[in-house]
Amino acid sequence: MVAYNEFVFLSRSLDSEDRGSAAHLSALAYLNHSGAADEQAALYAALIGFLDDPSVKVRAALAYGLLHSSAAPRPIILALLQDSAVIARAVLQYSPVLIDADLIGLAKKFDVAMLLSICQRSSVSPRLAAALIARNDCQLTLRLLRRTDVELSTTLLNELAQAHGGDATMRGALLGRPELTAATRLLLVQKVSDALRQTRLVKGALASDRLGRVLQDSGDTALSAIGEREAGKACPDYVVDLVLNDRLNTRVLLHAVVTGHVMFFADCLAELAQAPRAKVFALLESGSRAALNALLVRCGLGQGVRNLLARLVMHARASDLADDAGARHYVVTALTEELIAEHDGAIPEELEEAFAYLSEQNIVLARKAARGVMAAFARETQSAMLVSLQRPEPRLALPAA
Repeated sequence: MVAYNEFVFLSRSLDSEDRGSAAHLSALAYLNHSGAADEQAALYAALIGFLDDPSVKVRAALAYGLLHSSAAPRPIILALLQDSAVIARAVLQYSPVLIDADLIGLAKKFDVAMLLSICQRSSVSPRLAAALIARNDCQLTLRLLRRTDVELSTTLLNELAQAHGGDATMRGALLGRPELTAATRLLLVQKVSDALRQTRLVKGALASDRLGRVLQDSGDTALSAIGEREAGKACPDYVVDLVLNDRLNTRVLLHAVVTGHVMFFADCLAELAQAPRAKVFALLESGSRAALNALLVRCGLGQGVRNLLARLVMHARASDLADDAGARHYVVTALTEELIAEHDGAIPEELEEAFAYLSEQNIVLARKAARGVMAAFARETQSAMLVSLQRPEPRLALPAA
């Protein structure tokens, strides 16, 4: 307990440390007061008086006492916002008295250093976050994007991806947002591919043609993987956007099955055929060849592509294409050989894109399937490798005639 006379002595002291102690004590006394109203009024007046103290230490002690309480007097908190930067930043970051209407107004006029304190508040509403991002400062935007507890609208995230997707740091923060729409995620993946294509280190490591094939294959994998995740959510919007933007082609459909993204493949066929997704999935799982062909006819696919996809579905039923690179390689090899045999080496124009895709995948999957085979074989067998290490006997060299 501190007597009134002692408090008055401290508050009138020439020593700023004493006045700071008095300011802090008066703040705590006001917040915990449960006595007479005139006593509380006197404490309130004392708080007001400390706002005019010439020492920043005293005003900081006052702010520290009120900082975390929702019962702090609002006029005093607002006055402390106009104080020195160190006090104002603390109030902005911690005071629960400030509401969105206060903070949104301040977001329009305070400098970035002050607004960073708002970004560090325990909770930031979507409306306030949008107002801070509207300042168009990368530092502020990144701070908010990295806070997954701050809800951001999908529209705002899409706008940020369009405007800042070319920046690697911003792109990484955007890709870390769980609420990012599939279309926006695909857009960012495309920007990653474009950035890799222009990176000097990457261009120097791979020949131009091979780099193009690698990036195209990676882009197709990303497209179908995102589609598979959206299919798991029963969200058809992603596939609808692909169809409307003419992003679905024979290559994408083949790649979806080869990589084991069968739910995405089913969604694509359902959208193209305008058929129920459950019915399409049942046909893919156990439908006859004739039923599959009828479904593919409704999708508007040509005869050659229909036959190829039907064969691929039949192979996929008996293989684990999602996880087994060896099974993928076998299926792609079988399809390639069947096409060559069926058309006697003269691949029709309709199937040129599909044949080129299968040829590319044959090489890629052969490498994947081969990795680790010898190591696995060595672990499983104890017998010696039947390879002769003896050098051949030297032959006599006849002199030239």
